Amino acid sequence: MSHRISEQEMPLWYALEMNHEKEETIFDKILRREIPANVVYEDNQTFAFLDINPVNPGHVLVIPKNPSRNILDIDEKNWLALMGTVRKLARAVKEAMGADGINIDINNEPAAGQIIFYTHIHIVPRFAGDAHIIRPHKNYAEGEANKVAEKIKSRLAS
Repeated sequence: MSHRISEQEMPLWYALEMNHEKEETIFDKILRREIPANVVYEDNQTFAFLDINPVNPGHVLVIPKNPSRNILDIDEKNWLALMGTVRKLARAVKEAMGADGINIDINNEPAAGQIIFYTHIHIVPRFAGDAHIIRPHKNYAEGEANKVAEKIKSRLAS
């Protein structure tokens, strides 16, 4: 069972981002320094800053400077730059926060939890016993895994 966030529970800037027609996002404004952010890294292609609603202290968001909606439409060059920065920052975040582990997350489209329609990767420091639940796992029914694998492979072939 999923829990939908009510408008009362949602921060105002989250609610503003729910307008899918809107081209400009809060991340565009952060990049232009119109909205303050705790910037932790910047290079020619990427930008990283602390999430204002962290899962744990040190939760960082990494974005490409060239905007795209999500993984489904980012070009390969920007994706590779983004992931290079994520890799570099993951170690720094883990060490700086004294974390036991790191989650690397990306939400793509509303059904997956995306609420800001600008490609961004979450680097979340994790601590033993921090009680942050990722998501429950499910089992495939008999023969279902083979059918699913074939569907995916057929898409790759087309």
